[in-house]
Amino acid sequence: MSCWALLALKPPPLGKTRLSGLLPGAEREHLVLEMFDRVINALQSAREIDHIAVVTPEPGLLPRGVVAVADPGAGLNHALDAGRREITARGARELLVLHADLPTLTSREVDVFVRQGRRTGLALAPDHHRQGTNGLVLSLPSAFGFRFGTASLALHLGEARRCGLDATLSVLPGFAHDIDEPADLQHLPRSSSGCRRAPLPAPRSTPRWTASPKIFLPLHSTERG
Repeated sequence: MSCWALLALKPPPLGKTRLSGLLPGAEREHLVLEMFDRVINALQSAREIDHIAVVTPEPGLLPRGVVAVADPGAGLNHALDAGRREITARGARELLVLHADLPTLTSREVDVFVRQGRRTGLALAPDHHRQGTNGLVLSLPSAFGFRFGTASLALHLGEARRCGLDATLSVLPGFAHDIDEPADLQHLPRSSSGCRRAPLPAPRSTPRWTASPKIFLPLHSTERG
């Protein structure tokens, strides 16, 4: 079975603007590229991933072996739809969608998540607020619609019901800890071993940190009421 990972990468200067109070433009751009490298490294080391595709207007940023998909320029969900069409045409039968700002993601977590999705045809990885969706595993072909954005976890669970899918929810630390707000920088590792770029930048001031999220065992959407 051919399993593809799919990401979307916007031009780095346009990324992580909510961190502008802590990191100037050049450092935010570096942060975007470093986190992207870390995610690609985890995917390349994962046993369950056969191929990687990235929807981006900047194909020159991609490492060798990663498939570039042209960005249609209509937002994240349209970009991911374009990527899904491309990899389905290339023979994909399983799809892992994830964000490019998961700096602690490991190859082991990728493998665990893909296997969980394989059991029911759909798995969702919430963010640490349990409101957003940082990862999604889907069997192909599928009429499931991407609903990334505000409160996407609830929207994706609704989409699962519409499609008659029993979604598995899986909270894994590397998928839960994305970097969007200043408080999220507490989850930023300082080592850059194995990455192509220099170490991640340190913030200019100390952010207000949030409490560490609890880790929940995988459960099915029907068990949540």
